[in-house]
Amino acid sequence: MNTIGIDKNIASELSMKLNDLLANYQVFYTNVRGFHWNIKGEKFFELHAKFEELYNDLIIKIDEIAERILTLEHEPSYRYSDYLQRSEINEVNETQDGRKDVENIIHSFSILIRKQREILSLSGEADDEGTNSLMSDYIREQEKLVWMYSSFIG
Repeated sequence: MNTIGIDKNIASELSMKLNDLLANYQVFYTNVRGFHWNIKGEKFFELHAKFEELYNDLIIKIDEIAERILTLEHEPSYRYSDYLQRSEINEVNETQDGRKDVENIIHSFSILIRKQREILSLSGEADDEGTNSLMSDYIREQEKLVWMYSSFIG
């Protein structure tokens, strides 16, 4: 058992999955910053503000995930080259079309939610309430955001 009472092998597996999640969050965050900076068109003011709101939330979650990995007594990845290798979310090349940006956000959330459900399942089996609570909160928030962004694009 580690210091917080979680089996060391399971803590290692959770940390690996959390590092994978961290990589996906980092690439998603960078994409959303690009959407915010480069949006053009009739929905500029609405989307510019929404994208800023989203990337501010993502940066908080990135820090929470890294700190959870440390709490599990492992090291969070910090090199962007590692993030690009590990992330299922890809870098976006074009960022001026608001509709495409929102579609990308919905797709990215679907990846994050799937990964978080896997971590939630493992953390539940490990009786790791800290990780479990974090993932549960993220899933609840992001499911609502998927609904809202999907409603935006019709």
